[in-house]
Amino acid sequence: MLLLLACICLWGSLQTAPIQVFVIPHSHMDVGWVYTVQESMHAYAANVYRTVVEELTKGKHRKFIVVEQEFFRLWWDTVADDLQKQQVHHLVDEERLQFIIGGQVMHDEAVTAIDDQILQLTEGHGFLYETFGVRPRFSWHVDPFGASATSPTLFAMAGFNAHLISRIDFDLKANMQNNKKLQFIWRGSPSLSDKQEIFTHVMDQYSYCTPSYLPFSNRSGFYWNGVALFPDPPIDGIYPNMSLPVTVDNIKLYAETMVENIKQRAAWFRTNDVLWPWGCDKQFFNSSVQFGNMDLLLDYINRHNEFGVTVQYATLGEYFSSIHDRNLTWDVQDNQDFLPYSSDTYQAWTGFYTSRNVLKGVARRASSLLNAGESAFTLYLLKYPSGSVSKIWALMQLQDLRWAVSEVQHHDGITGTESPKVRDMYMENLFRGMVGVRKLIGAIVMDQFSSEKYSNINDAINITVYNPLAWNISTFVTVPVNASVVGVYDEFGQPVPAQIQNSTESIYAFDLHILVTLGGLSYRKYCIYFGSANSEKNTIVDGRLIKFPRKQINNRSKNNKGQVKPVMNECYIVWIDQATNLIDAITDRERNHTVRMTQEFLEYHANGNVDVGPISDNYLFASSEHAVPVANAVGLEIVFGKLVTEIRQYFYSNLDAEGYRYAIFSRLYNVPDGYDKMPLCRRIEQQYRVGPLQINRESILRTSTDMETNKRIFTDNNGYQMQMREFKTYSDNSVPRNYYPMVRSAYVEDNSTRLVFLAERAHGVASLDSGQVEIMLHRRLWNNLEWDLNYNLTLNDTSVVHPTVWLMMGSKAEMGSLYQRVGLALERKPLVIYSPLIGSEPSDRFNSTSEDSINLPPNLHLQLLSIPGWKYSSNHTEHIENVQKGKRDTADPDFHRVLLRLQHLYESDEDPVLSKPVSVNLQSLLKGLGKVVLVEERSLTGTWDLSTLKRWKWKSKQRRNKHDLPYGNRTVNFTINIQPKEIKTLFVYFETVSKKT
Repeated sequence: MLLLLACICLWGSLQTAPIQVFVIPHSHMDVGWVYTVQESMHAYAANVYRTVVEELTKGKHRKFIVVEQEFFRLWWDTVADDLQKQQVHHLVDEERLQFIIGGQVMHDEAVTAIDDQILQLTEGHGFLYETFGVRPRFSWHVDPFGASATSPTLFAMAGFNAHLISRIDFDLKANMQNNKKLQFIWRGSPSLSDKQEIFTHVMDQYSYCTPSYLPFSNRSGFYWNGVALFPDPPIDGIYPNMSLPVTVDNIKLYAETMVENIKQRAAWFRTNDVLWPWGCDKQFFNSSVQFGNMDLLLDYINRHNEFGVTVQYATLGEYFSSIHDRNLTWDVQDNQDFLPYSSDTYQAWTGFYTSRNVLKGVARRASSLLNAGESAFTLYLLKYPSGSVSKIWALMQLQDLRWAVSEVQHHDGITGTESPKVRDMYMENLFRGMVGVRKLIGAIVMDQFSSEKYSNINDAINITVYNPLAWNISTFVTVPVNASVVGVYDEFGQPVPAQIQNSTESIYAFDLHILVTLGGLSYRKYCIYFGSANSEKNTIVDGRLIKFPRKQINNRSKNNKGQVKPVMNECYIVWIDQATNLIDAITDRERNHTVRMTQEFLEYHANGNVDVGPISDNYLFASSEHAVPVANAVGLEIVFGKLVTEIRQYFYSNLDAEGYRYAIFSRLYNVPDGYDKMPLCRRIEQQYRVGPLQINRESILRTSTDMETNKRIFTDNNGYQMQMREFKTYSDNSVPRNYYPMVRSAYVEDNSTRLVFLAERAHGVASLDSGQVEIMLHRRLWNNLEWDLNYNLTLNDTSVVHPTVWLMMGSKAEMGSLYQRVGLALERKPLVIYSPLIGSEPSDRFNSTSEDSINLPPNLHLQLLSIPGWKYSSNHTEHIENVQKGKRDTADPDFHRVLLRLQHLYESDEDPVLSKPVSVNLQSLLKGLGKVVLVEERSLTGTWDLSTLKRWKWKSKQRRNKHDLPYGNRTVNFTINIQPKEIKTLFVYFETVSKKT
């Protein structure tokens, strides 16, 4: 009886236990979006940090979380005085000012590549660790438009204990909310599974902003400092829409409003711990007013026990710590993502997958150039430490582009959801950074490979080609020229296979295609000779251009026997329907298997009037009708050559039209004997020309085949892993809600064949019918939604875009083994560096057959080889001592530490050979750079020694592995083991470098 009474009492106490509320003050500050970073710094961002630091210093009970680092870094480096910096250090030590996420931005999750996500996280984490010795442990991804399955893996590998998201499909969130399923353990990677899982919290329907309603006021709730003003803060300090101050007369109403919302939220979660975010976009620029009012309110609630609520200022870490201490058992979310995101039936956020296609392309090219610059500088510094290129200057060029590439990963950056002036800011920063890194690479090439003797040759140019991949490659580089070329020769005077043909670009006369062979991370030098066809140096292949009459598309016949023209290489036959000039089929010659196929451009006609129905804008794709074909006639040209065959299709509105808005240029390669044929032969390179569009048009390329796919398509999460997408039928808005992001790859397959699409920039992609794939290429939109008009977010994009997609078709097994590497070959093409000087003989530093190249196994990818120049010690104890002594500001960049990041490309069951774990001996791999003397295994962003990283354990209903991946250590034999889909981050030190220290 006593036991029963005790149990009853315990149950009663649990039922009546007060709700514990964690009020988390924060300010959401977009790095871009409507206003430029400079405008935001001037209008409010600098004041956020100034006033928050001041108010936290005044009250020991107050706390604040800092999310994106770009604004904080700008404030720290350009605004904060010595006293403020001392105060920040003190607040950070007391954990009352907590850095969350820690990246330079809160990156988008749909259209960003994983390499760039890691870059921007690494940039922010490096700054925080270097400056304060802190390492973020929690995410706050509240604003990206959908959640990728890459993210939980990314943050787990970075050492995070818990992950927080918000924007998921509205109906899914409602279901999870009603069933108390908003918290779970997410295993984002099917291969890594619970080895890199993370506890995940989905914010409830109120998301990251304090509820704006108040029963006694029409002003935004709990925002006593009002709304930020642009371009200048008000002189009198009075902002519009300020919430009513807390007074004796209204404090009870304020408290009841807050408690009512708290209890509503508590019903949606399993515990009595309630996360109550206090803040929103551009808040806390006048923190004294904010904290002064909230102090009164929290004190009032805590003094009135009848509310059944206790409230306190808290950091996100404190909230998650309380949840973790409950020691509950949680459901498991597998590797599925939360894409696409719809906020309502007609609000599918799938348009941004394609918005501002030009910016998306430039951002990816900048990322590729940065990667090449990082490895080129590292190789140069290790091989030629006494070279003439300034190390400090070189690091500045790389840091500028690191900043620009990191910045544009923001969820209103590469997404294309920003205003035109913010787009211009991103583009300006990217181009400036790219110019600097190109200058750096040019200087490296000139110092490494210039000969002492030069010949004055007026009819030739010299190019150096750099392979940024850590694999041997044979590929074509294209050099635009305005004069006839008679021959291309390598650095040893041997002729090189090359073909010249009329250019598709009006600013150049010819395209010169050169077949290059390079080792991993190595250079080759080539000399291009100009002259007449009867020159003695004439070794060039001429492409023969044949024009065909323009044909009407509606001439297509069901029986095309005898009416199709074959265009082929050793891998494929592309069949052209001579009645329409469209592709009719592709034959895989190895299997003698033919897939009927055609490609056409179409447009969705978007509604621009909110009084008529749903609209499309930067974010949303809302099509209520089928896409409409854009052309009735197709012009055809074919360039026939021994090396390159090019199919040029021009799409016209009718037979007599003068101009065209759409074109496809498809290229097949014929590789001579003695070269690695497979990757080149197996891809059909397509470049599209689209635009300028008419207003309220969303253009697509639709590829239709006779494959039986049941509308199923596979698309990638951030170029890291593939997701199977089953077609979902909705009562309304089915087309936009079945669009998905394609960052690098997508494919459809039937029982025998896989058709792969590889892209060099992000697009929206869908399969709306069996055997069909449509890729959205461009958008131009205008609507009369007042919100869009006020912020200039109508996407009136008049540009002409030239996206590239490579097609591959073959057996599922062969395509599965190839598409990852071919996708990277598209993303990280060889870099061509021009030089005005021609060496008459090879430099003694230059040897194209050298063993210096770095060549990884085919299932491993060298994500990064860099000298980041961080000033912190990799010994944490030593670094903390240096931070406390203030040595960071006087330290020199560390040019001795090499950051190496390797990625296993394959899933655990994707390929019988390539999916196996890999062992790599770093001394052998990097022998061309010097003797490796020390290797430290680090967390993903480099700030943790992996042997000391201990992440929280969360109990789940499905436990597959008893332990995490093995902790890293300072290897003795320099051999590392990499599991499927694992990413290893390493600090590597070389003997020649260590001697200097």
